[in-house]
Amino acid sequence: MSAPPRTLRQRLAELDWKAIEASLWERGYARAPLLRASECAELIALYHQERRFRKTVDMESHRFGRGEYKYFRDPLPAPVAALRAHAYRHLAPIANRMAEALGREQRYPATHAALRRLCRRRGQPHPTPLLLRYGPGGYNCLHQDLYGELSFPLQLACFLNEPERDYQGGAFLLVENRPRAQSAGEAFFPRRGEMVIFATAERPRRGPRGFHRVSLRHGVATVTRGRRYTLGVIFHDARK
Repeated sequence: MSAPPRTLRQRLAELDWKAIEASLWERGYARAPLLRASECAELIALYHQERRFRKTVDMESHRFGRGEYKYFRDPLPAPVAALRAHAYRHLAPIANRMAEALGREQRYPATHAALRRLCRRRGQPHPTPLLLRYGPGGYNCLHQDLYGELSFPLQLACFLNEPERDYQGGAFLLVENRPRAQSAGEAFFPRRGEMVIFATAERPRRGPRGFHRVSLRHGVATVTRGRRYTLGVIFHDARK
């Protein structure tokens, strides 16, 4: 008898979190395969289930870019809730070490439920995981997902379809603004099911005199063909 398929929680636990943390400190992001093809398809199918969402944003009307995204409502779909809760357990210790390196007083609790309680006390009660969709000509301007006074310093995106096969263009963009130096950027094409973890707004970067703060923004280059779907998981909640 074959073993039952591993749960999302198990797959997250089996990742090399030491290597993920090393990449976050060195580059500001880390990549890892995570979702199955069937899970990606199920998440894409949710896009047309309006009851699942609390808010839809037309990016062009806000001058955010061109495309659309939808914020999930509570209760979150099971895979989204599992990803948010179980990835957070691994990321919270990393976030606390980064906060210490930056001289921040803020420390983050061990569980995501506790973080959500902190958010509610700060007037941030609304969940922030979202599905994003881009068609030809779609793009996302460089930005940071902050949403309120309290923000968790790491977030992740899961890429739900295959570059070149399902869409062309649409590179994932990360740009660091370094003090007294020109900005540095990266552009890459994560595969279907791949997870990218990255700094929400800033991270510590080691220099000759110790750590200093660099700010980071992310976005999406122009899609030239097809449709591109992404699941974004922000761990802190929003005011509205």
